[in-house]
Amino acid sequence: MKFIVSSSELLSHLQRISKAISGKATIPILDNFLFNLSNSELTITASDLESTLITKMAPENIEGEGSIALEAKRLLDILKEFPEQPLTFEINEENLTTDIISENGKFSIVGAPADEFPQLAELNQANTIGFTIDAGILEKGIIKTLFATASDELRPVMNGVFFSLTENDITFVASDSHKLIRYKRSDAKSSKEASFILPKKPASLLKAILPSIDDEVTVEFDQKNAIFTLPGYKLICRLTEGNYPNYESVIPTVNPNKLIINRTQFFNAVKRVSVFSNQASNLIKLHLEGNQLTISAQDIDFSISAYERLACQYNGDTMEIGFKSVFLNEILSNISSDEVIFEMSDPSKAGIMLPFEKETEEEDELMLLMPMMINS
Repeated sequence: MKFIVSSSELLSHLQRISKAISGKATIPILDNFLFNLSNSELTITASDLESTLITKMAPENIEGEGSIALEAKRLLDILKEFPEQPLTFEINEENLTTDIISENGKFSIVGAPADEFPQLAELNQANTIGFTIDAGILEKGIIKTLFATASDELRPVMNGVFFSLTENDITFVASDSHKLIRYKRSDAKSSKEASFILPKKPASLLKAILPSIDDEVTVEFDQKNAIFTLPGYKLICRLTEGNYPNYESVIPTVNPNKLIINRTQFFNAVKRVSVFSNQASNLIKLHLEGNQLTISAQDIDFSISAYERLACQYNGDTMEIGFKSVFLNEILSNISSDEVIFEMSDPSKAGIMLPFEKETEEEDELMLLMPMMINS
């Protein structure tokens, strides 16, 4: 088996799919890339059993067909050192010796039998649901929600992005019980109502690949697995089993106190003041009165404190509410509008942040943050 590929193109493809490989592989073969040459097409696979990422290339000067598993780390280390040039791969399928021939040298490695690589998961066609979505919409839905997923071993359903599909829209949801993000798109929809929970790792893999895709993504899923088919790539992953909590029930519907403020000024002020907050709680206080917001923090143990005043538009009662500064700034950094709307009911209930201006009329973005108790 023999083929020629561009060194930089091969490296680019391998670096993207290598993120699917676990640092602690459950079986040794999963430390390898699976190369398969068939029908003038090179298919390369990386997997950790839970998530499998596949890419395809069109090599030149092909001789023969076959499959081999090659050590991922060593292959990436070799390719990183090559300037752009054609590389010839010559693979002896009897002893699995692989020669990588460059312009000035030859590098020999030994592969592993391809049949040791796990079989790919397949969908139950009787229960499969499919839809297509623009790559940009899928990318934005994942970016907007992924940061809010939990890392809770006791509640695995919270550790991924919840997809809710209807005939009118697609909703992306994530929550770690402190913050909740709901991102809805009316320009993406499904022929059937359905839902699934995409785990954090495959969501991160998609987030890394989608910026380079300018086309539609085909999504197919059953009760256990999902397949995302993109131009040049395919992601097969196991879904999180279980029912996602009723997130709508925690979103307050009556929020008479409304703050409108410059997002960047708010973000930077919170960042400065939070330096003086207690390191364990990261508590900051927001005092709202008239058209002025006062952000304050203190750490009694070290006798330090800070406050900063910002001009704003505020309609509502005078109130003081506390938030964890890290979570507040995470939300502010993920809202793209220049100004944000902050809606609140009282200091014991969640605050809701919305973009003042939408990037597109088809999107509906809501970010919720639970308050912290203020010790008087």
